[in-house]
Amino acid sequence: MQLFVTHATHYTYDTPVVYALQKARLRPSGSKLQEIEAWDLTVEGGKIEAGYRDHYGNNVDLISAEPGTQSLVITAQGTINTHDLAGVLGPVYGRAPLWHFQQITPMTRLTDEVAAPFLGVFGAAPNPIEGGHALCHEILSNVAYDTDKTHAATTAQEAIAIGHGVCQDHSHIFIAIVRQAGFAARYVSGYLRIDGRVHQDANHAWAEIHVPDLGWVGFDVSNGISPDDRYVRLAVGRDARDAAPISGLRMGNGGEELMVSLQVQQ
Repeated sequence: MQLFVTHATHYTYDTPVVYALQKARLRPSGSKLQEIEAWDLTVEGGKIEAGYRDHYGNNVDLISAEPGTQSLVITAQGTINTHDLAGVLGPVYGRAPLWHFQQITPMTRLTDEVAAPFLGVFGAAPNPIEGGHALCHEILSNVAYDTDKTHAATTAQEAIAIGHGVCQDHSHIFIAIVRQAGFAARYVSGYLRIDGRVHQDANHAWAEIHVPDLGWVGFDVSNGISPDDRYVRLAVGRDARDAAPISGLRMGNGGEELMVSLQVQQ
């Protein structure tokens, strides 16, 4: 499937910026799941200082704001050809070893008591693929999709206690469980073409588990499926903090407002 993506992030500052540096993971990499036909990253009110590939294999751009500006716009857009391989990326690795993706992070830490029912569902399946799908269903049954109950810093443990969450929360819970079961797992940020909608509110996220002799396999807990050709991969990491499309810091007083415009269409 050929997908066209336009993703604009607009920061508006109450007072002139003294210093601001953003780390953007907004350049997708090619794989057997997707071919990058054309892609461009532009900046208004700042400039790209440097670009590199991190230890996860993500393309990263460091973007600085012009001193004194009160507006910074980062726009990523391009065309990608995607393929439906039932979520199987395969044995594709960056510089980070597999054991790195078995480490528990603050966002993916669960107590044994909370994890036990989910571990039981995953472990009862005859193989990790069926276990992953069963786990997706169990998570959705206990943590309903809701955009108003959690926030970017909500942990997997907190989302289960709340009983509601979004794709980030679902992915963190999935990752936490399969890591406790002894598998490497990672967080994937990206885009999803939603049928009947061009404009979207936010980017998407899902999880991947490393299956022996097969490699990385994706699971979109929020939609209860493995990613197909409607999905575009941007970045991976141990959790959302490693794979966030944009993160950064700013010096100076005053508040800021963030507006995101995202279009994904065929």
